[in-house]
Amino acid sequence: MGIDDIVNKGKELFEDAKDKAEEVFGSDKVEEVSDKVLDGAADVAKKVAPEQFHEQIDQVRDNVDGAIGQ
Repeated sequence: MGIDDIVNKGKELFEDAKDKAEEVFGSDKVEEVSDKVLDGAADVAKKVAPEQFHEQIDQVRDNVDGAIGQ
């Protein structure tokens, strides 16, 4: 096996791993769990932060969800 074969095999393994990661992290279950976590964190933040910051907390929650969600 030459160096080109090793490099090509590495590329192939990387692509397979990337595809599997996209399947797992792009699933509806992951989205559901991440939404629950983000909602809980926002609720806790709203309990300790003055009401004037609640809108900003919601914006941060939505931005994070957009970055990690579907």
